[in-house]
Amino acid sequence: MSTAQATSNKATFRRLHDVVNTGDAELVSKTIDEVVEPDVLIRTPLGEATGAQALKGVWTMLLRAFPDLHLTVEDLIAEGDKVVGRTTVTGTHQGEYMGVPPTGKSVTYNEIFIFRFVNGRIAETWGVVDVFSQLKQLGVIPAQRSTPTELGPSPGRDELLRNDRSVPPGTQ
Repeated sequence: MSTAQATSNKATFRRLHDVVNTGDAELVSKTIDEVVEPDVLIRTPLGEATGAQALKGVWTMLLRAFPDLHLTVEDLIAEGDKVVGRTTVTGTHQGEYMGVPPTGKSVTYNEIFIFRFVNGRIAETWGVVDVFSQLKQLGVIPAQRSTPTELGPSPGRDELLRNDRSVPPGTQ
């Protein structure tokens, strides 16, 4: 793939992210129509879906839950027909999200997406999203971690800790 095509694909990645940052679901939908193949294959931690309509649904749901959603592209790498982006996501939970009623809490989490392009359009995506961090910040998952001794006895874990030289003596 040419350098010009890689640059164009990266610009498309950024364009989609910039449009999401407007918070305008209608503009996001229009942009998806322009830059995404109608039969795009989408893979995320929440499952697989096919079609631009499914992608529109994801962004509609996210913008309802986090109306001030903001994506900051931290790294963007193009290789062959793919673009990889590492993004920091921020937003305030003001609408239902994954069954969780609005909490008013702010979230900051990371995600990495790979977009595969065909003729300058997004044809396939793979995503890794820090859902654990999202749910922890929303209070769905307890924020505090327990130490091994607070968890109670566990023969297998205790044996591993005894043999783990990185665990300070007396904390096993």
